[in-house]
Amino acid sequence: MRTQELHQPTGRVLVVVCDPGEEPVGVIGAALHRYDLRAGRVTAVGGFQEAEVGWFDRQARDYRRIPVRQQVEVLSLVGDVAAHQDEPVLHVHAVLGREDGSTVGGHLLSARVWPTLEVIVSEVAPELSKRVDPETGLALVAGPGR
Repeated sequence: MRTQELHQPTGRVLVVVCDPGEEPVGVIGAALHRYDLRAGRVTAVGGFQEAEVGWFDRQARDYRRIPVRQQVEVLSLVGDVAAHQDEPVLHVHAVLGREDGSTVGGHLLSARVWPTLEVIVSEVAPELSKRVDPETGLALVAGPGR
């Protein structure tokens, strides 16, 4: 993993470049802890040798796991970082492109990077936080009216 912190008038920008074989959810989470970044928006592009995404099953209140057992392009990876119980929590969704041009997507649960994943985390309002929603059991961003 290589990281770089950039300072901008609107907030910090954290650049995380994941190396082949790394598990991106853990690597990004470690970088957020290292730089104490607790509120941000996340974008990334790159590739995975395999991945697992999830679709949230409302009735089961859990993710249905969708394994992706082939090399894919990360066409889009977007999400946020928000504090929950004073810790940064990463929440990202991915759209993955298969060799035939079809796609699969969902909440990124895990993956193995190949050949790289280039992640940009742009810091936003530090008061952004997450609270557990009693209806879903998910930690959701606590915005206006929550």
